[in-house]
Amino acid sequence: MADNEIDYNIVFPDAETSEVHWRGTKEPVVILLGWGGCKDKHLSKYSSIYNEQGCVTIRYTAPLKTVFISESFGYKELRGIALKLLEILYDYEVENSPIFFHVFSNGGFMLYRYIAELLHNDRQFSSLCVIGAVVDSSPGSGNVLGALRALTATLGPRISPVLKYVLLALFAVTVFLLRVVLYPLTKYIHKNHYDAVCEMPPSWPHFFMYSRADQVIRHRDIKLFVETLQLKGVPVDSHDFVSSAHVSHLRDFPEQYTHKCRNFLIACMRDVDGTDIKKKHRVQAK
Repeated sequence: MADNEIDYNIVFPDAETSEVHWRGTKEPVVILLGWGGCKDKHLSKYSSIYNEQGCVTIRYTAPLKTVFISESFGYKELRGIALKLLEILYDYEVENSPIFFHVFSNGGFMLYRYIAELLHNDRQFSSLCVIGAVVDSSPGSGNVLGALRALTATLGPRISPVLKYVLLALFAVTVFLLRVVLYPLTKYIHKNHYDAVCEMPPSWPHFFMYSRADQVIRHRDIKLFVETLQLKGVPVDSHDFVSSAHVSHLRDFPEQYTHKCRNFLIACMRDVDGTDIKKKHRVQAK
């Protein structure tokens, strides 16, 4: 469904399916954060992994301008969206359920960064219990060529070639200047998503799925990110699909991908008990 402020979809499981899988415990709420330009019909394929497991799912993809323009210029427009997404939990009275994230590409991870910051800094969300996050094809850092490939795929064939190349040129110059050349200075004003989460990572478990064949996000960026979180004591696991393209692991390996997502969710749910709940949403200090 959609409201007047942000366009999202929420799906509740039927009571029988929920009972079969969670046996009287509160079913998890899975928040899926789509990649830049992701259509809801594509994101719904991923949410069905969790709907069939008896979970509540919330699907949302940030507008292109917030991902490719606002973040590039340091405008924190995504922070306001992150706030609205967390408020949805209270609107539907599922704030006491375990919360689980499934994040796609840098477009989803940029939004996830602000959600994690709000969970750490905003007292109104102190009661939320986050149990884990799957991160698909992300995060990447300082890869201008990859960002151009992502924007090219997002713009698609419908836009005129002249306008497309003008937009790509402007984007490339902006990103290269602000996020590469001047970043040693601009990071004191606005850190990128990669560095911000590296410095203050959420403490809940993460599972990173990536591929060395990805032409948008460098697999070495993800591997370095995983190693950094491990050094900070964050429970982390990862899987390299080797041959699949960017955010195409489900398409190429449907059974394996689904199995890994569900197994990770179940493992995270096992960790939830009365004494552990409060710890799940915390963000690590430096």
